Amino acid sequence: MAISIYDSTVPSYLQILEGVIGVLGKGLAHSEAQGIDPQEMVEASLHPDMLPLRFQIISVAHHSLGALRGMQAGVFTPPPSMPDLDYAGMQALLDNAHAELKAESVEAVNALEGGSLVFKLSSMEMPFTVENFITSFSLPNVYFHATTAYDILRMKGVPLGKMDYLGPMRIG
Repeated sequence: MAISIYDSTVPSYLQILEGVIGVLGKGLAHSEAQGIDPQEMVEASLHPDMLPLRFQIISVAHHSLGALRGMQAGVFTPPPSMPDLDYAGMQALLDNAHAELKAESVEAVNALEGGSLVFKLSSMEMPFTVENFITSFSLPNVYFHATTAYDILRMKGVPLGKMDYLGPMRIG
């Protein structure tokens, strides 16, 4: 059975978004229960030379919904800026990405098959086919940033497990 462009992207993006939305929900509940300002988690990072939770959440949205928008436009770039989001803003960003992805039609996404796009970073340009962009760039980045967000919250004491990260699996 062939896997379509839609099957390769939207369900995986939604699964990871739902997982990270749940992880953030548990993070907020933990901070409230412990009397911790959730803003402390927003700026937390795993190491001084790594970017904070806020960046990881922005990147999950950007490498899912933003990646699909890039495939549609034929060009993908880093986000133009890193918004100064608070905890509620991070949750809203993911909720919005989830809602927009859920509204995408199978036909419109599958129409991207065989297309091309260019990843632009400053003066560097990397040409991709849509299929190679998905498998070698978009999905690895979504997983990386979702995992890093999970790890930051876990480091801050949020009681999380692997099933929280995985989100709703597609069984059957």
